[in-house]
Amino acid sequence: MNRKLIAMVVTGAMIASMAPTFTAHADDTRTVAMICDSSISDGGWGMACYNAMIDAAEKTGWETMYSDSIAQSAYYDTIVSYCDLDVDMIYAPGNQYTDAVLQAAEEYPDIAFALLNGGADTPEKAVNGNVSSLLPNATQIGWIAGALAGLMSESGTIAFIGGMELDTTLAKYAGYGEAAAFVAEENGKTISVLDPVYSGDFSASDKGLEFAKAMMDQGADVFFGDASAVDSGARQAIDEANEANGAIKVYDIAQPADLLGQNDCVIGSQVTDNSVLIELSMKAVEEGTFGGETLYGTLQNGVLSAGELNKDVVPEDVQAKYAEYIQQMVDGTFMGGAAETEAE
Repeated sequence: MNRKLIAMVVTGAMIASMAPTFTAHADDTRTVAMICDSSISDGGWGMACYNAMIDAAEKTGWETMYSDSIAQSAYYDTIVSYCDLDVDMIYAPGNQYTDAVLQAAEEYPDIAFALLNGGADTPEKAVNGNVSSLLPNATQIGWIAGALAGLMSESGTIAFIGGMELDTTLAKYAGYGEAAAFVAEENGKTISVLDPVYSGDFSASDKGLEFAKAMMDQGADVFFGDASAVDSGARQAIDEANEANGAIKVYDIAQPADLLGQNDCVIGSQVTDNSVLIELSMKAVEEGTFGGETLYGTLQNGVLSAGELNKDVVPEDVQAKYAEYIQQMVDGTFMGGAAETEAE
């Protein structure tokens, strides 16, 4: 059984225990520890971020530890528990961990802290220079989903569900809306994006059910989210609505992994290969150059991409148009090349 599958099995025990989970390793082997407030078996953000760490560790020979489903009040204490074990790097997959990371980084100057979706200005706030932000381009993430939403929406209303009102989530929402509107107009349609809703908790799948039902009542027929297990709850509600109607007429665009086939409503995915950024961070630790920088992930460097489309639901002409729009994003000509994105 590989380590990804083992992690799925032990997650239930981890929820009930704050003790770190780790594998034994030789004294000269480096170690990365991940903290996560969602579950690594949530079928979304938590699972993708964990698998990214495992993939990077397998390439570099690092050992891994993790604690998942932790409460916000436990962020700092969990990080410290790993620092006291003398790990080489803390991997925190989310902007919400910023304060806890900066506090621990000040107290543990010899440990590297990799903050996924951290702010571009966060590394300079670390007094010991031992923090780096790993920052996938949130605008491009929104574009990838928005272009497909603009092509596929029939009602002219699309929806977005967030976990917390983070800067990266707001950028994804903005990119999603502007790309959907641009693509829809080019194809003789108009699109309106419902105001985003936030669960305040990445593990509250019941909130996803509630939000999706309410937004479908407002006419939304394409969904995109940035809320981990909350997104899974939304997909459940969409699948139930489609089943009741006898056809797949409401769609979901998944992220950050290719989740095609997980739910009938998923028509495509925005894929983020965070393992590339984690691997670069591990190598920087090994070379003694880690810290004080922001590593960007974009369509141009292969960290971001569009996943496979559901060819049973997405018409052939839409598949072709979507591929053209994705290529425009890569080439820098999407929306006339006028839109600003984060640095590459």
